[in-house]
Amino acid sequence: MSKREFQTEVNQLLQLIIHSLYSHPEIFLRELISNSSDALDKLRHLTLTDDVYKTVPFDPRIDLDLDEEAKTLVIADTGIGMNEEELVSHLGTIARSGTKNFLSQLSGDAKKDSNLIGQFGVGFYSAFMVADKIEVVSRKAGEELAWRWTSDGKTGFEIEPAERLVAGTTILLHLNEEGKQYANSWRLQEIVKKYSNHIAFPIFLTYDKSEWNEEEKKSIKTRTTEQVNAASALWRRSKNELEPEDYKELYKSITGDSQDPLFWFHTKAEGSLDYTTLFYIPAKAPLDLYQAEYKVGVKLYVKRVFIMDDAKELLPQYLRFVRGIIDSEDLPLNVSREILQQNRVLTSIRTASVKKILSELKSIATNHPDEFAKFTAEYNRPLKEGLYGDYANRETLLELVRFKSTKVEGRTSLADVKSRMKEGQKSIYYITGGAESLLRTSPLLEIYKKKDLEVLILDDDIDEIVFSGIDKYSEIDIKAVNKAGTSEDFKDDAEADKTDKEAQAENLKPLLEKLKATLGDRVKDVRVSERLADSPSCIVSDEEEPSIQMQQMLRAMGQTDFPAPKPTLEINPDHEIVKKLLARPEDATAEDAAWLLFDQALLMEGVALQDPANFVQRLNRILNLSI
Repeated sequence: MSKREFQTEVNQLLQLIIHSLYSHPEIFLRELISNSSDALDKLRHLTLTDDVYKTVPFDPRIDLDLDEEAKTLVIADTGIGMNEEELVSHLGTIARSGTKNFLSQLSGDAKKDSNLIGQFGVGFYSAFMVADKIEVVSRKAGEELAWRWTSDGKTGFEIEPAERLVAGTTILLHLNEEGKQYANSWRLQEIVKKYSNHIAFPIFLTYDKSEWNEEEKKSIKTRTTEQVNAASALWRRSKNELEPEDYKELYKSITGDSQDPLFWFHTKAEGSLDYTTLFYIPAKAPLDLYQAEYKVGVKLYVKRVFIMDDAKELLPQYLRFVRGIIDSEDLPLNVSREILQQNRVLTSIRTASVKKILSELKSIATNHPDEFAKFTAEYNRPLKEGLYGDYANRETLLELVRFKSTKVEGRTSLADVKSRMKEGQKSIYYITGGAESLLRTSPLLEIYKKKDLEVLILDDDIDEIVFSGIDKYSEIDIKAVNKAGTSEDFKDDAEADKTDKEAQAENLKPLLEKLKATLGDRVKDVRVSERLADSPSCIVSDEEEPSIQMQQMLRAMGQTDFPAPKPTLEINPDHEIVKKLLARPEDATAEDAAWLLFDQALLMEGVALQDPANFVQRLNRILNLSI
């Protein structure tokens, strides 16, 4: 017998589960049955595709065996099984980042935290909520030896040789005080139907069934074995046969989520390709949504045979929050992840699936806007990622994405923005480059407020990258307010006004040249602004150049091999500071003021100053003169 210690993170996890997550203990059975189902899925796949396993007998089933008097519960399967090394790696260490992520995501709310267990693949440990000792006997398919893993969930575990007639895993739970409520056949059946009714393999419960004996006038217990789940591939059944509760049960079974999904989309395609898809939108965004190693949410089946659940090729990355099943009649059973990347059948299924998901979402947005608002509260940003990469569906995505605005509370659609456009308005406008509070107070918005024009507030960090490549919606130009060319929309064609502006520009020419000479190579140009009303200055970028915020983002991403474009400084000819500078002789104070006009314009755009010390010194000199 070999005595081993748990890895540090496992100890931490066990303490949390045993002492903090008691609010939802029944999930232990859901998790153990789910693990058994996965083991059966893997072995079935291998017996069909791998010559090494084709001779391995496969009689798929999951057995629950309850001893009410001894307060023990057995969960056994005839799946792939584990050898000694796998028992240690799966049950004694944390071999993947998901479990560490689980620990980092805990909130302290016991009910909420217990719901995370299944999502992070640490379900086995939930059994320690209801058991003070667990024995696992497992035999790997194709191997002769079996091994027993034993632990009380405290300091470590023991490994020793054991016996098992066939491949698979048997888990024996010695129920503790909390777990004794599950030493009840009716309770177990209730939990199985609630969470695991649509597991694709039969689940049998063996227990002592009490029946009234009329002759002896007493209740007699008989050891009975009954199948307690439907064991059918629900997604293969007609939508007309299914109730909402059926869909919800399957969702909870395949995801480990305790909440009902927001929506589901069930499709059966027949013709050149035969396949079935059932997609779910979770009520809350998965916790690993913005992690590079996110957990795939869609399982691939071929002719109802589970193939894999970690193929990122099944849906585009921006739909990584979607959960569900793709079941194809046309893919080969031995399809590999490498083959999937080039497979025409899967490409066709993927293309049709994306269009189906987006069209269903568009229908919900049109017919149930309140429900769709719940969706965009969780998934608006991933849809924006789709705008950047999915050109084929860009028009639909533009209809689905929602935006903050200077005109309405909450979020709005581009269609609604279009409907609110003023007569003579030439474009839809947006501003990017920082936090919402900073954007709403930007000097760049002054002319829009003055003319009562709506501007979209794009404060996601990906917005500038995404929308720099989108120039139209429904034949209407979409323009960033921090681009130099946008001011062309506001030029007044009246001859008198035009003459006045030309005269004003000529009058300001010496100041513009003075400012440009002072700022040197920090700016591309200095010119009179058409867009400012109350502020003395602002900075803008040329149409084809990245903004300063974009430049900072690219550098943060490690992209430094591009020439840094210089911004253009625009000044407000009607502002008192500009008028005073025009009249002031060229001296050190005028030079300080020129730099302050530039630096404050950068600050209002959320850009860090290159030389804060010089900025403070200049500011102090100006303050000294004004006090």
